[in-house]
Amino acid sequence: MPLLEVVQTRHINAYIRLLDTTAMQVDQYAAFIKASADDVIEQALAYVFSKDRDFQEFLKSAEAQRITPTLRVRRAPGTEAAEQLPKKPANGAANSSTSAASAAGSRA
Repeated sequence: MPLLEVVQTRHINAYIRLLDTTAMQVDQYAAFIKASADDVIEQALAYVFSKDRDFQEFLKSAEAQRITPTLRVRRAPGTEAAEQLPKKPANGAANSSTSAASAAGSRA
């Protein structure tokens, strides 16, 4: 059994607008925890999504599956075929801990 489990994750680029004060605080928090701004936003959203019980119930509803996406995702040319292929962890083990934030998260 390997000592390390390396899980390949799929990151997307998405454009969001923030208030200038919020953007500054994201950068300040990133410096505070010695992480990237992307990591701060990813983890903050994952935390909120996991703690909001009403949202967790909404995710179980049929309405949650019928939403109209509003996140502006930038697609690189020629990557659409690759995006349809399922990503597997490097060691072949399945990882079911992918959060909703990962699916809707942003990477710059």
